[in-house]
Amino acid sequence: MLRLRRHHYPDHHRRILLRLFHHSTFHPQPLDLPLCHPTYQIWSANTSLGKTLVSAGLSSSFLLSPASSANKKFVYLKPIQTGYPHDSDSRFLFTKLPSLSLRRKFPSSLILSNSILFSSLFAAKSFLSSRDLPFQPEKFNSEMYDLNFREENRISGEEDSSVSELVCKTLFAWEEAVSPHLAAERESGGVVGDSKVIETLGKCLRDGLESEIERGKREILCIVETAGGVASPGPSGSLQCDLPFRLPGILVGDGRLGGISGTISAYESLKLRGYDVVAVVFEDHGLVNEVPLMSYLRNRVPVLVLPPLPQDSSNDLMEWFDESHNVFDSLKNIMLLAYSERIQRLCDMPKRAGELFWWPFTQHKLVPEEAVTVIDSRCGENFSVYQDQKNKFIGQQFDACASWWTQGPDATLQIELARDMGYTAARFGHVMFPENVYEPALECAELLLQGVGKGWASRAYFSDNGSTAIEIALKMAFRKFSFDHDVLVDFLGKDTTEKCVELKVLALKGSYHGDTLGAMEAQAPSPYTGFLQQPWYSGRGLFLDPPTVFMYNSKWILSLPELLYSEIVEHKDITFCSRDEIFYEERDSSELASIYSSYISQNLLQNPGLKVSVVRHCSTVVHAAGGMHMVDPLFQRILVKECQNHKIPVIFDEVFTGFWRLGVETTADLLGCVPDIACYGKLLTGGVIPLAATLATNAVFDSFVGDSKLKALLHGHSYSAHALGCAAAAKSIKWFKDPQTNHNIIPERRILREFCIAKVDINHCTPIYVVKNLVHAATLVDDKISSHRTVQRVVALGTLCAIELQAAGCNAGYGSLYAASLLKKLREDGVYMRPLGNVIYLMCGPCSSPEVCSQLLLKLYQRLEEFDKVEEKLKSC
Repeated sequence: MLRLRRHHYPDHHRRILLRLFHHSTFHPQPLDLPLCHPTYQIWSANTSLGKTLVSAGLSSSFLLSPASSANKKFVYLKPIQTGYPHDSDSRFLFTKLPSLSLRRKFPSSLILSNSILFSSLFAAKSFLSSRDLPFQPEKFNSEMYDLNFREENRISGEEDSSVSELVCKTLFAWEEAVSPHLAAERESGGVVGDSKVIETLGKCLRDGLESEIERGKREILCIVETAGGVASPGPSGSLQCDLPFRLPGILVGDGRLGGISGTISAYESLKLRGYDVVAVVFEDHGLVNEVPLMSYLRNRVPVLVLPPLPQDSSNDLMEWFDESHNVFDSLKNIMLLAYSERIQRLCDMPKRAGELFWWPFTQHKLVPEEAVTVIDSRCGENFSVYQDQKNKFIGQQFDACASWWTQGPDATLQIELARDMGYTAARFGHVMFPENVYEPALECAELLLQGVGKGWASRAYFSDNGSTAIEIALKMAFRKFSFDHDVLVDFLGKDTTEKCVELKVLALKGSYHGDTLGAMEAQAPSPYTGFLQQPWYSGRGLFLDPPTVFMYNSKWILSLPELLYSEIVEHKDITFCSRDEIFYEERDSSELASIYSSYISQNLLQNPGLKVSVVRHCSTVVHAAGGMHMVDPLFQRILVKECQNHKIPVIFDEVFTGFWRLGVETTADLLGCVPDIACYGKLLTGGVIPLAATLATNAVFDSFVGDSKLKALLHGHSYSAHALGCAAAAKSIKWFKDPQTNHNIIPERRILREFCIAKVDINHCTPIYVVKNLVHAATLVDDKISSHRTVQRVVALGTLCAIELQAAGCNAGYGSLYAASLLKKLREDGVYMRPLGNVIYLMCGPCSSPEVCSQLLLKLYQRLEEFDKVEEKLKSC
């Protein structure tokens, strides 16, 4: 092991680590959702269609029905209210329910409360003056006035021992009766961010929950009512349907002329964003809109019709609520049934999964039922996970595995991909690819060749996943080698019975290229290729043991294989580059480069002639499945140069590393050299659908051109270049590299923003590297995590931070369960991780926010501290 000096990066090849920067796009904190009682969101196809009437009708049906038991609680939350205090939907329920309870002679007592938490300055002054309350300047900050007003009412019933409760809350209010984004803009200081809305709503949903559970059998129904229509903007300008509430919903449709179209559009907008709609309800206007709606929905969703509202604005609506009572009872029963069925499904899923699934890379005997993660949905980078502990709830976990290294979209891109793929599915479905062209495939190919293949590739070959992309690349490389070395000419001659040409690959130990047979033959022996997994494996290659680099104890280390180590230690005058120069091209002139070149050449010369021919093939920069090892880029660059000098085609396996995973669009930018063939997958489509591409030079393509079809590349898939995958890839490629959509990109250098490299005082560094109230992330990796006594090595590059835990014997290696307790604690912290033995890793996306990156590292460091104490205690015992 040789320690490396520390210098700054040169501008053209700076080290790229997890990004830490201010992000202006929408990145709200996810919403934790209690599931111990049903919670629904009330949506509307447009404004003024009666959402609040539906909420009031549900409250009366739930609390006042004679057949229902008393001691119930109805919670009504209105996150956004405009026109306040003249209009207040929460106060409408607060004042209407007492009248309904007296009219229906409700026998039990009823406690009612109405609260307004925050308002704009204009709304606050108007409200306070109407009630002769003093204005308190200290309650106004740069956003809103902390009104925190509460009014209460109690109606005593004949059965005073049982009490039902109505809780109404308005979270944020503005005075002008216009769209929230416009009201917020016009009322100075009234802008509220999406994160604030979600945080406040989450707190209101959880308020008093523990005390309610302790009471035992009290029934609760919670309603969250939106403002305006499904796609109406919130106060920040974000569409309300784009906020990640993901509560099951009731859609208030439009019974007027033109309402069928508006209702269907609203329904489709919600479904596109992953919302469950359990019922559609609307007012009858005599146009029988329910008939075409039911036909369109095909009985998947119940459609309920309310009686016409009285035209007299002075009408107190008591008779209308009486006439509507049966409809609201039906709606309430639909909601309660949908809730109970959902909970039952969530509870049953782990057992059913254990009985039906055969999970990949999983020893089922080691996965008890309680260890199965039940994922209810995904929003951006977060899983919504069902937790069935003493309190049922949907909790958020950051997907630190990037769902097996494929995921890159934030919540915004996820919706964009859903929209584009929905359009593509409707327009193209699937069409066969050979000798055909259609826009998604053509656009995707052009973007690939202008992006990751720019300057070297001329052809794009589509397949379905990374492993098959490798199979195709091997076929291409074998043909190109045969063409360049006249093997093809001999083979196409008349006498082929005596021909015996054995083609092999030159690859690196520790690399992994997938689980198809050819891809497995092109990798060195590993747990994936042993007799238990692949009895046919023979390993048709020459596998070099490469030097690797990693961080340990705040310093970067060059780890050398035995053959190289013995040569290098004799040259005591060699100066090794620092971590800042790992990718520095001037290293090519160093003595280390000369030793690498000699080592590679000697291995190539061990196999002269055509009896054993070699095609170079490796995972670029980082061997992921092999344990997240970072191969010295200098070694890889020299290996490429030597292979190309010997007319050996070079394949880059960028299935994992491509498209910004390591901080650049292609690792060719890091290595400073280009291949003849390269394979891409995973992040290619943003991770939403399988697709892979193998790019090649024109010279590789020409080796397949001829008069006979038998000379063509006879390989393909029924879903080659499928339109859905190509559309997703086109959107993702453009989104990730555009500074307007991905603010992590430094456009002039075509890299992702990095951690601040130097050890700086975080109170005096530039804002781009500061996250308020958080430990500086680069310092945390360098000084804390890499120096932690439980850590053996760290590799941090681009969106990846991998950590190998100190372990020996059965605690080390791919089959190790050593990290299980640590990962369990991290999942409790909201971080979903899955190990590679005693190697754990955090993987963000190209669009991940700086706050998320820092919080992940902080949680990891804190749990490492606890893990260390537990391990020490076990050793002492």
